[in-house]
Amino acid sequence: MSTLGKITRRAFLVGSVAVAGGVAFGVYQVTKAVPNPLHPEDGTALNPFLIIDASGVTIVTGRAEMGQGAQVTLAACLAEELDVDWESVRLLHGPASAAYYNGALLEGALPGPDYARPDWQRSIAETMGVVARPLKLQFTGGSTSIRDGYNRLRQVGASAREVLKAAAADRLGVAAATLRTESGAVIAPDGTRLPYADLAEAAARLDPPQVDPRPASEWRLLGTALPRPDIPAKVNGTAQFGIDTRLPGMKFASVKRSPRLGGTMQGFDPAPALAIPGVERVIDIGDGVAVVARNTWAAIQGAQAVTCDWGPAPYPADDAGITERLLAAFDGSADSTMRDDGDADSANGETVIEAEYRLPYLAHATMEPMNATALFDGNTLELWSPNQGPFIQARAAAEAAGIDAADVTVHTAFLGGGFGRRIEADYAAIAARVARAMPGTPVNVTWSREEDMTHDFYRPAAIARMKGAVSNGQAVLFDARIASPALMGPAGSRMTGLPMAGPDRSIVEGGFDQPYAIPNYRVRGYKADLAVPVGFWRSVGSSHNGFSHESFIDELAHAAGQDPLAFRLVLARGESAAAAGVLEAVRDMSGWDRPKAPGTGRGVAMVWSFGTPVAQVIEVRDEGGAIRVARAWIAADVGIPLDPGILAAQMEGGMLYGLSAAIHGRISFADGRVQQQNFPDYDALRISGAPVTEVRLLSNNPHIGGAGEPGTPPAAPALTNALFDLTGVRARELPLERQFTFVL
Repeated sequence: MSTLGKITRRAFLVGSVAVAGGVAFGVYQVTKAVPNPLHPEDGTALNPFLIIDASGVTIVTGRAEMGQGAQVTLAACLAEELDVDWESVRLLHGPASAAYYNGALLEGALPGPDYARPDWQRSIAETMGVVARPLKLQFTGGSTSIRDGYNRLRQVGASAREVLKAAAADRLGVAAATLRTESGAVIAPDGTRLPYADLAEAAARLDPPQVDPRPASEWRLLGTALPRPDIPAKVNGTAQFGIDTRLPGMKFASVKRSPRLGGTMQGFDPAPALAIPGVERVIDIGDGVAVVARNTWAAIQGAQAVTCDWGPAPYPADDAGITERLLAAFDGSADSTMRDDGDADSANGETVIEAEYRLPYLAHATMEPMNATALFDGNTLELWSPNQGPFIQARAAAEAAGIDAADVTVHTAFLGGGFGRRIEADYAAIAARVARAMPGTPVNVTWSREEDMTHDFYRPAAIARMKGAVSNGQAVLFDARIASPALMGPAGSRMTGLPMAGPDRSIVEGGFDQPYAIPNYRVRGYKADLAVPVGFWRSVGSSHNGFSHESFIDELAHAAGQDPLAFRLVLARGESAAAAGVLEAVRDMSGWDRPKAPGTGRGVAMVWSFGTPVAQVIEVRDEGGAIRVARAWIAADVGIPLDPGILAAQMEGGMLYGLSAAIHGRISFADGRVQQQNFPDYDALRISGAPVTEVRLLSNNPHIGGAGEPGTPPAAPALTNALFDLTGVRARELPLERQFTFVL
């Protein structure tokens, strides 16, 4: 797999990827007014999605590849309709262009829970989606890539197939209806075979028809586990991530910024850095310094050597002060009441229980630390970065360089992990600031692991206070109050450059929108006054509310004297067949109703997030006082499983990410500084401690759901519910390593 940054505008016109006689197709109506980013005015007829030339077929997706496999499935949607052999397809990310806008992002702005959204609301969401185009939301995140591209890319492929047949019909003097397509060629009734490349120039002069995609019964690629073109290069080390960018005359830099996030630098002494061999410059970047050197290691050593005078933090200096702010939020007015069924104030039952759950800040901890390469020529800036939003990068880099965003060109490389961190553009802005100080010289700015870990946009900390009641073995009250810092306002402004207003949905998502039929069901959110930088973390608010919600549902089940899985099934069957289906699946997969082996415990959790219900059963085992996370069963319903292999990997990976955070994840503060510096301080689940896992994909969901994030929210509560089953101890605070000993 390659990146579009390697195929320059000139390369489109000359050389091995010549596009004289190339053709591009795009009939998705909402993109008609968007300029083609691949320069059709140069005598080509390229569209944003498909290039057919002498070199073959190239599919441009406009979505970042960070290991989730979105590029593969999107390309398969187009290739399925185009009738090309999968092995012959090349995949590219594409340039920054409004043509690649993500219309599915705005679905989350609609009121009410996703599982209960009527079709007319979904139609409104599709109409609203075009708002993402002028906002330039070319954005990979929110588990939206396939939901956004499924119809669009299939329509592009179908249109391309038919216009190629029309060009062949003109050449052969036959009716297009007599022709068929196969393996990248149009086939005539007499067996004459015309390769697409031979027809591309003529097809480019025809108006592509709008054609309905084929039914699923005719699919060859979709619905199968396809080979991923990016995997061989990632295995053999030849894949080019952002950190691997190399340009002639390049210099290397690293940074040292205020350890008190949002704090100031009151002065610095560059002399210790300049004394290190290879270090050439120390540049003031405002809240810290960048050290420029002949190689990255010298730059990192130089940055660590600079002595700086730091100002105070704009938030409480330690964990105790931060917790006080979270608790104080409950004393104010609710920011939102997203769900208020029945009468929660008057509802009561035979048994009333209350519980409080606490969750810490979390880092993204991507394997590839933040980095970007920038080249400033005095007027324009070129940026190479692993990112989830190229327009966000361009806006931030332009502001840092003092130029217009239109004068910034962004090349998106492979991402060595994203998880929401690379939606942000702080690392691009720093690279642009360094490049501005060194016009004409490309600079690769790579953060040290310590800078990366201590300068994140963290998953917000949260405290949830729950009250519930049961009568006659059934839940009659679920009343949640959740306090957390605001996320959507500041993050949304960073994404769009526009002010955000209204209630912060992220504080309560994963709590108010769950498919449980409880007659008195209320969820309120409270904004905590905290200036610690926060951002989108894999599954966002559902990551913390999935834990508190499903832990408390488990407590209600035990208070009612009911089996926890059967208790959930009764609640889910009244709301969603898809939600009930995943619970039934993990029940059967795990043998839930059969007796457990001695010394084992099992827990279940089900969370609906990003359009997808996911249920998980975790089995833990006592091994001489240490607890092993032994087995896991996952059932997910994404509606249409377009690539079972990728979907299973995403569900398993999402669960492991959630288990790692549940057991080990914690960002803590002292003297205003993040205490966790590197992976030894912020550990993850090891292969030796990971469970044997089985995944089942269902198709009861009437709409396509997301896949990258929904596997994460059920992981923590399924684990803590299993721990309760094993030990009788109810864990209401994360991470768990502070309360239990685990097999590593």
